[in-house]
Amino acid sequence: MNAELITLLTVFVPIIGSLTIPLAGLLGRSVRSAWAVLLGAATAVLPLTLIPRALAGGETILRKEFLLGLDFILVIDPLAIFMSIVSSFVGFLIIVYSLGYVRDEENQNEYYLMVVLFIGSMMGLVYSGSMIFLYLFWEIIAICCWRLIGFYRLKEHILKADKAFLVTFFGAVVMLLGFIQIYGQTGSFDLTATRGTVIPGTAVLLILFGMLSKSATVPLHTWLPDAGVAPTTVTALLHAAVLVKIGVYAYARLFLYGFKLPGAWPEAIPWLAVVSSLIAAAAATVETDFKRILAYSTVSQIGYIFLGFSVATEAGITGSLLFILMHGLAKAGLFLCAGIVIHAAHKRDIREMGGLAKTMPVTAAAFLLCAFSVIGIPPFGGFFSKFLVIMGTVRAGFTAAAAVALFTAVLTMFYLLRTFSQVFLGDIRGEAHHEGTRSMVAVVAVLAFLSLAAGILIAYPSTFAEAATASLMGWL
Repeated sequence: MNAELITLLTVFVPIIGSLTIPLAGLLGRSVRSAWAVLLGAATAVLPLTLIPRALAGGETILRKEFLLGLDFILVIDPLAIFMSIVSSFVGFLIIVYSLGYVRDEENQNEYYLMVVLFIGSMMGLVYSGSMIFLYLFWEIIAICCWRLIGFYRLKEHILKADKAFLVTFFGAVVMLLGFIQIYGQTGSFDLTATRGTVIPGTAVLLILFGMLSKSATVPLHTWLPDAGVAPTTVTALLHAAVLVKIGVYAYARLFLYGFKLPGAWPEAIPWLAVVSSLIAAAAATVETDFKRILAYSTVSQIGYIFLGFSVATEAGITGSLLFILMHGLAKAGLFLCAGIVIHAAHKRDIREMGGLAKTMPVTAAAFLLCAFSVIGIPPFGGFFSKFLVIMGTVRAGFTAAAAVALFTAVLTMFYLLRTFSQVFLGDIRGEAHHEGTRSMVAVVAVLAFLSLAAGILIAYPSTFAEAATASLMGWL
């Protein structure tokens, strides 16, 4: 198959397939679950076939004329291929983990439909070369998040789902106003036709507002910790490689691949990223809710990715791309480990836990390994990505910002190791709980292994990330 057909299948197999999940549910739970896993697997495997094209560099533009000149455009380049592989793979593992986690829940037809549609819409956004279609996929993802965050249908959960939807939806509408302003200047929504355009500062502000709301960057971050009321599989999907990565990916697509930033924006944005990272890390150090600690950690780590892209150096961009992969693997592992613990203990306050390494040794080991990667301890993958981001920041002349990023890494070590100690070490508090189902434990073990292997074998993902960086540097 050629690259165009593979990309179309990557986008539309999960989108169209998700709509058939309720029909599969009529044939039984096992049939529906197997169909969801098959859709997730197909979405994960298809972009893998594009790796040789990505390593070779260059881009392919797939264009279909649409209503009133709003062409459907897909950009097949190393950046899009890299992001689609990371997102679809983590999404597939979360679907497999779900087999055990939600097996006793109601509304499983809707759950799997929304998860697969979520992943498919992410694929559409990643490859989109049109501002309008990027916005449309962005909003479909928001709807999926809204339904998944409120999955348990409790009043409190619905309110927090509504909050997440309203914040991200409002941000997206503001971003759309920025796109419309650019259209007024260029006469096109086509990113490939407007590359190199210096856009007005007001358009930058509007677009950044939408990006920051979706990526839960301070001060638009409060909806993300509240989203922890969702099933842990959903929070892993939100935090690991899909939802909150959308904003930073869109920054790379719009401002590294596409438009030029005017005035003082290139100097201001790195500071916005590093301050957000520091504030979120500080919040995580005083939090006691298991999932909210990890949620604040996500906000903090997104700041690193944002920082690397915003300084726009070769090392910074490569580090950010690698961190998308490393954080996706490790943070998914941390959340899914938390899911095993919460699923068994029915509590989320880490002060009420302890000694679980004695009864959940695999989960404890997986959590610790994933934590090492997020902290940035060598030879885990997170070390190399954080090192490159900080090095790229220094090379760009933001030495003080790099120092703040280093201090934030120390805070990351503190709150993650404190969480591990409270939950897994010491004496057992309350009842002794056991490991989760085989599918749940297998997925966290795989993610922990990959977090270490990705660091030991860093040459392979770094080659891919460097190809994506080279494609972006060619437009800067």
